[in-house]
Amino acid sequence: MSQGPSRPSLATSLDGRSAAILRQIVELYVETGEPVGSRTLSRRLPVALSPATIRNAMADLEEAGLLYAPHTSAGRLPTERGLRFFIDGLLEFGQLSEEEREAIASRCAASGRSLQDTLGEAGRMLSGLAGAAGLVVAPKTESAVRHIEFVALGPGRALVVLVGESGQVENRVIEVPAGLPTGALAQATNYLNNRLNGRTLEETRTQVTEEIAANRSALDALTTQVVEAGLATWAGGGGGSLILRGQSRLLENLDHAARVGEIQGLFDRLEAQETMLQLLELVQRGEGVQIFIGAESGLFDAAGLSMIVAPFRNAQERIVGAVGVVGPTRINYGRVIPVVDYTARVIGQLLG
Repeated sequence: MSQGPSRPSLATSLDGRSAAILRQIVELYVETGEPVGSRTLSRRLPVALSPATIRNAMADLEEAGLLYAPHTSAGRLPTERGLRFFIDGLLEFGQLSEEEREAIASRCAASGRSLQDTLGEAGRMLSGLAGAAGLVVAPKTESAVRHIEFVALGPGRALVVLVGESGQVENRVIEVPAGLPTGALAQATNYLNNRLNGRTLEETRTQVTEEIAANRSALDALTTQVVEAGLATWAGGGGGSLILRGQSRLLENLDHAARVGEIQGLFDRLEAQETMLQLLELVQRGEGVQIFIGAESGLFDAAGLSMIVAPFRNAQERIVGAVGVVGPTRINYGRVIPVVDYTARVIGQLLG
């Protein structure tokens, strides 16, 4: 499983004693959310160490940026960097039982539901298991297209109206060259409708790209830009939807480091189309589960949050969506990571 940007191996950075202390502090933090002191550690460590020895090791870990003291008490908490070191080098993943695997597969594969309902159920399930907000980037259905039209909205903007074979209508705003003549939009509309012929937009884009590359199209430069922008918006990763479940669970499980206002802003950004596409781009950078702590993903900078997300693929092995959770940094990584991973695999099998 890929777990975010590569980091130096923990084994080469910490000795065994310091690694054991960091592991215990993170595990206690995940369990209680409270600072961990040397006396508590002395009772839990597998080797006998005096509180003074433990305090010295904790001071070294703090100097390395892996721990911090939240207030004047002797207890320490892991920093985001400390959590990353723990995940990359010390985390032991739990194994899902056969009963758990069957339960996940059953909830995702219940008959008589649409794909959207199935993905919504997956988000609810992840939210319940993780005590966090479950999120699903749903794939856009690749259905045949009956009609496409470009409508001017104002300087530099146009509306794309797409009508599927089933009669479903979808709208999307695109950017076009400033000062574009109205005739260019009409030409782009006619050009694409003459080539749809019941194809999906992905198929149409492939044909148009080949024509333009071979200079076989009669489009001028401006109209070509309109055509490419319209197709790229739909077939080049756009479309789909983001399903959020269990926002209240996330708000209930936050510790003092994260502010409610920041979380509400996060929900707003997650529901934006641009953020959804960024999220898909993130999961495409590596295989398996991706783990982002704090601001690592670039999607949000709220303190005290982690995101665990995994892609799922269609029958052609293309990444078409993602499932995951957004939760407090003290989320149970060893438990949640295999659940997210297996859920993504189940959804991929359903799509296949």
